[in-house]
Amino acid sequence: MSKSYDAAIIGAGVFGSWIAYNLQQAGLRVSLIDAYGAANNRASSGGESRIIRMGYGADEIYTRWSQRSLAAWQEFFARIGRPELFHRTGVLWMARENDPYTIATLRTLERVGVNFEQLRRDELGRRYPQINFGEVSWAIYEPLSGTLMARRAVQSVIDFVAQNGGDYLIESVVAPAGSGRLNEVITRGGSRISAEIFIFACGPWLPKIFPALLQSRIHPTRQEVYFFGVPAGDARFAPPLMPTWIDFGAETYGMPDLENRGFKLALDRHGSAIDPDTAERNVTEDSLSEARAFLAERFPALKGAPLVESRVCQYENTSNGDFLIDRHPDFDNVWLAGGGSGHGFKHGPALGEYVAARVIEGGEIESRFTLATKETVRKRAVF
Repeated sequence: MSKSYDAAIIGAGVFGSWIAYNLQQAGLRVSLIDAYGAANNRASSGGESRIIRMGYGADEIYTRWSQRSLAAWQEFFARIGRPELFHRTGVLWMARENDPYTIATLRTLERVGVNFEQLRRDELGRRYPQINFGEVSWAIYEPLSGTLMARRAVQSVIDFVAQNGGDYLIESVVAPAGSGRLNEVITRGGSRISAEIFIFACGPWLPKIFPALLQSRIHPTRQEVYFFGVPAGDARFAPPLMPTWIDFGAETYGMPDLENRGFKLALDRHGSAIDPDTAERNVTEDSLSEARAFLAERFPALKGAPLVESRVCQYENTSNGDFLIDRHPDFDNVWLAGGGSGHGFKHGPALGEYVAARVIEGGEIESRFTLATKETVRKRAVF
């Protein structure tokens, strides 16, 4: 079987789906190809929920992309009649005194015009008595931010593209060889897919498809996520009494009990290396014990709460956390889009718009997204 398109996007995660959506909206014939299916259990875009927040230290570009993406997510959900895929829980960013990253966040939010409140310790205690703030002395609260229902959100974008003339294929693509112009990709099932433009947006699989180019520049890491059961009939850990929260100093974040799935908690620091194809997705006792200890300290009423669900996903980290958006150096018509680095999900709409504009209109790529800036030594700077 052979089919031809204006653009073929390999990877139907949040980046690939929004790239396809924006190219299709611009009038291009698109195909989306994913080895396991949209938001599958191996994908970085899988799982129930992801935070969308504006705070990014001094990185104004990501604050502005978050603003644009939140509006686009909500516009899309309204368009398809699925407003429940975004929960406006508010986001609480906890800080220690003289925390430089959070102080920089405060200044950026003021400059960009984001709606936020700065809360001192006494106000935090009054507003959230169920939280033991410990060494936290102040916080930033974003009332319009919250949580995206990740798996269903991605699948909804894919469904829209397919319903409007795009082709969605569950196929595994053979790594392209050679250089110059890529005319087609071949799947392991024998299909040949021709296109004018190819965009590889396949997250942790990018270094597997292009090992010589990306194996030392994108590092998939194992990340554990836990859902703890809240006490029966206790509304303190669900919206509106509990926001989505980030404890930057403790490298920990979480979400309230959404849709009765449990109180979500995860450690944000990078885990061990992972193979997205072959890794078994069982949580480790050491990490679970650390999560339980934090839960008991910060949320005392949840001490001893049962683990009702857990999951192992992955980040795909660039050297400092900036995204990778660039042309492949060996192919005239191949683009690379990835390196979500644990914070990319929220930015799907803005990234999709950006990549579509570069593909259609050309123009210089933001330098911090280019392949040339992706080093082999990891020094995380974007959170």
